[in-house]
Amino acid sequence: MQSIKNISSINDKVLPVILCGGEGTRLWPLSRKSFPKQFLSINNLNEESLLQNTQKRLAGIKDLIEPILICNSAHRFIVAEQMREINVNPKSIMLEPFGRNTAPAILLAAFKSLETENNPHLLILSSDHQIKNEENFRDMIEIGKSYSNDNKLVTFGVVPTSPETGYGYIKSDKAFDLKNIKGIKISEFIEKPNLKKAKELVKDRCFTWNSGIFLFKAKTIIDEIKKLSPEIYKACEKTFSNSYKDFDFQRLDEQSFEDCPNISIDNAIMENTKKGIVIPLDAEWSDMGSWKSVWENSDKDGDGNFSKGRVLSEKTHNCFLSSESKLLVSLGINNLVVIDTDDVTLVADKNESESLKKLVKDLQVRNIKEAVSHKRVYRPWGFYLSIAEDSRFQVKIIHVKPGAKLSLQMHHHRSEHWVVVKGTAKVEINNEITILSENESTYIPLGSKHRLTNPGKIPLEIIEIQSGSYVGEDDIVRFEDLYGRKN
Repeated sequence: MQSIKNISSINDKVLPVILCGGEGTRLWPLSRKSFPKQFLSINNLNEESLLQNTQKRLAGIKDLIEPILICNSAHRFIVAEQMREINVNPKSIMLEPFGRNTAPAILLAAFKSLETENNPHLLILSSDHQIKNEENFRDMIEIGKSYSNDNKLVTFGVVPTSPETGYGYIKSDKAFDLKNIKGIKISEFIEKPNLKKAKELVKDRCFTWNSGIFLFKAKTIIDEIKKLSPEIYKACEKTFSNSYKDFDFQRLDEQSFEDCPNISIDNAIMENTKKGIVIPLDAEWSDMGSWKSVWENSDKDGDGNFSKGRVLSEKTHNCFLSSESKLLVSLGINNLVVIDTDDVTLVADKNESESLKKLVKDLQVRNIKEAVSHKRVYRPWGFYLSIAEDSRFQVKIIHVKPGAKLSLQMHHHRSEHWVVVKGTAKVEINNEITILSENESTYIPLGSKHRLTNPGKIPLEIIEIQSGSYVGEDDIVRFEDLYGRKN
């Protein structure tokens, strides 16, 4: 195992651990496996993504240091780019080979934190929450520090505003008092209740919603996991020892990580520990877990409608209306979610949007690609948008960031035409370099080694026309890649 400092003095530094996994299928079709909700600006409150807002709302917390982020390999460049956009240089971006829930992720982050810090507070955050009253949230973190310093495991229970069936509940030993905030010993955790039970729980001030936000010392959570879940500790210790650096990322060892139990920190530790403390959080929190909750937390017009994009509504009430490009017109509808993207149109009763998770799973079983992938696909150098395709051809718009460079590559089954529509392109084909300006084009024969670079200071956009016997994304042989990607 990599070396960990063993210094016992109190350190009040707060190290955020942001969990960036999850597919967000209840917010399909905007949120998909290829680009889930945590990376989206999901409503009109600001331009930042949910992940970016998760980090930005921490500004003002005393002794705050740079975060550790945990995501899967497919999203690593998205995470890195979104942090760069808000001028954050993470302490680490750790890459899970597959999901193993929150307990292993948190333990691995705790191990990582002790490589460079002396037993910091770990502030565990989901990347897809919205908190409107950020000052209250930061105040609760400051209160939580005193309990964390006392080796308690602090969770933040959201003060309920309605009988929700989509959240778990936390029962404390005694009723909370918002005029005199204190940490209260946790009595038990309640799984998502039915509506009748939820109505009973919200009347009792011993109950709060389980936010999934935690604060504890790194060594405290390590010791508690080692004591209560030694199988998690053993597997994570081996995983961390066998992890390795990959450019700006830390890859977790796949073979040993597979031995980690797939279990949440609640089930593994919080339900069994005697150190659990809950602090009531009254900060206009939402987990943005359904279109209904997104609508509730969005700025709406006088008719209760949220609109984004080219939308015209008449005699429409309490709807969520979003169009990425086409004109969306609504007339005489109520309580609906209408989402129009480049490739999918969703029309759903707002109160039925919780059922989307099952619907998307059914689409995945039927191998319908729109269930998991957007037409716009993000890459470390920019993105591409597929605008037309058939079995033997595909047309894309390719957007390359200033100074960015695609891999040196070749294809076995297709040739390509490139037409520059914006910016300047540096094109390398079989070691010959050409500079192309707007409205100029080139041809890449099948089997040719080629590379595209944007040498300019503005984004480069080209139209790419692929033709051949096979135009799948896996027909790429990479020879060199600035970002360490392989075939």
